[in-house]
Amino acid sequence: MAKPLKVLFYGDTLVLAGLEASLAAYPALELIRLDTPDAGEHALCALRPDVVIFDTGAIQPAFQYALVEKLPDLLLVGIDASSNRALAWSGKQLCELSTGDLAEVIARQR
Repeated sequence: MAKPLKVLFYGDTLVLAGLEASLAAYPALELIRLDTPDAGEHALCALRPDVVIFDTGAIQPAFQYALVEKLPDLLLVGIDASSNRALAWSGKQLCELSTGDLAEVIARQR
């Protein structure tokens, strides 16, 4: 059996809590929460997640670029509640996603 993908929720917003509850139905995902974004990039990197999901309204704008540089295989997903969009960053792409698309993208990280 394949090892579950580590999906880290970075922050403590209501948007992230709702998304975490939705993705809990997928057994191929190991969901982790780091409630305090001020813990820093070092704490996040030490967890070695496959995917990081964050609320774009609660994080500094340069956050995603710094993480992709430090962890080039990382899939970063920014949730923008004000526009009802999800944006995915990786070393290869940036695209807009629906929630169903997000589950598919995470599952493809194997």
